[in-house]
Amino acid sequence: MPPAPALPDELLEEIFLRFPPDEPEHLVRASLACKLWLGLLSSARFRGLYRDFHGAPPMLGFLYNWIFNRGSKEDDPVANFVPTAKFGALISAADGWDRGYAPWDCRHGRVLLGNYTGLVVWDPMTGRRMKLEAPVGYVGAAVLCAVRGCDHRACHEGPFQVVFIGLDTNDDDGDCVAHAYVSSPMPAEWSDLGSDSLFDGWSKPCSGLHLITADPFIDSLPPVHVENALHFMLRYDDKRVGILKYDLSSNCLSLIDAPLTGSAIVGPAILMAMEDGGLGLAHLDGLILHLWSRQIDSNGVASWTQRKVIDLKELLPIQNPKKRISVIGSVEGHDIIFVTVDLGICEINLKTLRWKKIWKREKFRSLIPYMSFYNRQEKGRPCKTLTTYG
Repeated sequence: MPPAPALPDELLEEIFLRFPPDEPEHLVRASLACKLWLGLLSSARFRGLYRDFHGAPPMLGFLYNWIFNRGSKEDDPVANFVPTAKFGALISAADGWDRGYAPWDCRHGRVLLGNYTGLVVWDPMTGRRMKLEAPVGYVGAAVLCAVRGCDHRACHEGPFQVVFIGLDTNDDDGDCVAHAYVSSPMPAEWSDLGSDSLFDGWSKPCSGLHLITADPFIDSLPPVHVENALHFMLRYDDKRVGILKYDLSSNCLSLIDAPLTGSAIVGPAILMAMEDGGLGLAHLDGLILHLWSRQIDSNGVASWTQRKVIDLKELLPIQNPKKRISVIGSVEGHDIIFVTVDLGICEINLKTLRWKKIWKREKFRSLIPYMSFYNRQEKGRPCKTLTTYG
């Protein structure tokens, strides 16, 4: 019998478009079937259609920290990466480059790693990395795409910027002064793997912001990116919290009050970039999760509104309610958070109240999701798949 006629390319595309983005192994297997499918799946046209069809990129994995303090020479953890799909992050073939680096931030397909000597920007999809010589005295940092108007669904190899926050104590009056430094846009041509060159092209710091209260510190969780501004959570010894906002457009720092009376939060708390584009805050009081969002009224006045109160013991299979529960991360642009319970790490969708267990361990200090469409373009660089530890 004659062979069956081949399916038209347009019909093949419609089939492949429906492969779930958080299961990239299906596209990989299809690309190995024949040269026709490989050419179709690796084309710029199909990659664009696939991103348009699925919208926001999926979570392919996450990074985590074990300990509270970052930058400690003795205790810095390995830059742990845990895949949540069949995806292997690529690193340099040189053993040990990631040891001693803790994850600081992850956004737009790039990971920012730091230790007591400096920082590294790493692309897990390609294995490329770039070392950065950070300003003296930095205590917070963020990485983000530097292309205006980008939808951030496939820009991991493009130009990027890094923002640093420094806190200095004024010897005269004891006040704390915050400063922000911004790198010039890094070119799309990242450093080759194994390069020891350092990037040190930093702008002059913006005008200092006096925080009045002495000895605040920036929370070890990453900042959130909302309306072209980065928001860092400030904490004080008396358990008060505040929000330090750096506006990328105006190059200015400002303070935002937390939503609670006196701004004292005893339990774990995180900032969120909400699905509606606003700033959010989630905090735990025992087993009760409180969700707040910051809204701007018709007069341009911003205020906090309590969105939800969730009893986690009614939602999650908590075996030991006396064991400390923490909220340790969120997904930017989605109402999704990560919490630690006695059974492990759980992902909770705050809109649907659906949850799933994503990892068996429960002793993480912070969890930073890696969001990206699978788009590996092998270019002959010496890489290996990142080993996960623990």
